[in-house]
Amino acid sequence: MTHASAPAAQQPAARHRRAIQRWLRTWLTGLGLAGSGLSWAQTDAGSSADPLTVLPAQVRLGVEKLRLPGDESMGLVGTSYLVEIGHGLSVGPAAYGAISGRRGGLFTIGAEAAWHRRLVGPLALDVGFYAGGGGGGAAPVGGGLMLRPHADLTWDFGPYRAGVSLSQVRFANGQIDSRQLGLVWSTATDFRYVAPERIGAPSSISGRSGMGFDRVQAVFGVYRPRSGSLRNSGGPMPSSIGFVGTRMERAVDDHAYWGLEAAGAASGGVAGYAEYLATIGTETTPWRDLTVGARVATGMGGGGDVSVGGGLLLKGGLYGTVRLTRDLGLSLEAGVTAAPQGSFKALHAAASLNWILDDPSDVTAPERTTRTEWVGGVERYSAARRDGSTRELQAVTLKVNRFVASHVYLSGQAHSAYGGQAGGYTVGLFGLGVQAPLGSRWRAGAEALIGAAGGGGVDTQGGAIAQPMAYVGVDITPALSLRVGGGRIKSLKKGGLSAGVLDVALAFSFGVAGHGYR
Repeated sequence: MTHASAPAAQQPAARHRRAIQRWLRTWLTGLGLAGSGLSWAQTDAGSSADPLTVLPAQVRLGVEKLRLPGDESMGLVGTSYLVEIGHGLSVGPAAYGAISGRRGGLFTIGAEAAWHRRLVGPLALDVGFYAGGGGGGAAPVGGGLMLRPHADLTWDFGPYRAGVSLSQVRFANGQIDSRQLGLVWSTATDFRYVAPERIGAPSSISGRSGMGFDRVQAVFGVYRPRSGSLRNSGGPMPSSIGFVGTRMERAVDDHAYWGLEAAGAASGGVAGYAEYLATIGTETTPWRDLTVGARVATGMGGGGDVSVGGGLLLKGGLYGTVRLTRDLGLSLEAGVTAAPQGSFKALHAAASLNWILDDPSDVTAPERTTRTEWVGGVERYSAARRDGSTRELQAVTLKVNRFVASHVYLSGQAHSAYGGQAGGYTVGLFGLGVQAPLGSRWRAGAEALIGAAGGGGVDTQGGAIAQPMAYVGVDITPALSLRVGGGRIKSLKKGGLSAGVLDVALAFSFGVAGHGYR
């Protein structure tokens, strides 16, 4: 039945319902969730058939010194990626961690919102709020829920903005509640994506899209601590520590690049050790399929009774990469890692599988747009603790899924506790997922995930875990879906962690330029 033939009595109700639907779609679109036709977004088309939506975005970095109970000071660094959704409001993921003091290993992950207003000339005001979960470093964070309202005054220097920040950092059910001044820096970029209905279609779009990373690496490695190294508790360090992690990198020119990396302990008896670093490097290709390079990295590390002092971590390495296919490569790296404020110093060796997303040297346009999902939510399960008890645990979850076939995707995930007196408990996972439609709006999926977990008194033993999951989802808009899932998390060593998992999340689906799938 068409609207024109509807009974007159139903027309006001129908118009009212359509008005509500338009209002909801406007706001969901404004939140970057509907994936089409943002009124304040620019469009950039490789062709009229596949227009890009382009949203202003920014990468932010801040540093500040907190005052903890007992007049203890702790340096905190924060990073965030914020996408403007209209009227000066930006939202996105963020992470904070200790960088000096005595609480190395304190990390939180979550979401941030900020409102920007130009005051006069190059002077601007930013007001924002962060909420996330985490902890570590034996800091009094309670369940791990961190809240950070802030106001920043920044000056526009052209390619970047910089200024001062007034903030409050409070752990809602812990003992940390600090107000301080800090420094903030940000640089502008773009978030470019294709509407969901164009995913998988032939494309002539070239250049970066999404967050703009050119390659992603799944990393497996081992640390060899120097002889005589001691833990924070005074005991000897293990002879080797196995770790797993991921790196995301973006080319600056034909040789130089920058990136981000995160990793966690999977063996060696230091469950809970994790690191989050920024890296820069240079590389060259002496032969067609062989690349050699060097890189350095700095950032935050700690947890698992590893002696890192305030948390500052430095790393350097040499590597070689063999390109296996157009999209895949295998790298081997050797180097050294050290915590200048602690006693941790180790040689490291790592192997990584490289997935080339966008090759700047490939001047041909990608064949198709590729589906990507950002998923944020919460999960809960009964976690075995090292004191012998079993208690409910709640965690915030951030996931990125990139499809390699129409129903198959690779997933990278980070989870961090915000409730259940498990502050400092963090999980890093990656694996394979499958997803299939169930009618026009419903879909079902399953994931096989492995990774590392620890901290917060949770009994994960060496840190290696597995987490198989299944879920069902319903589309709210073409780009936004609500998902409810269940599964199991289990320690792969002798840890007591083995529990059923309930997960609730919102997923944002969009297309990015890439070689894609047929």
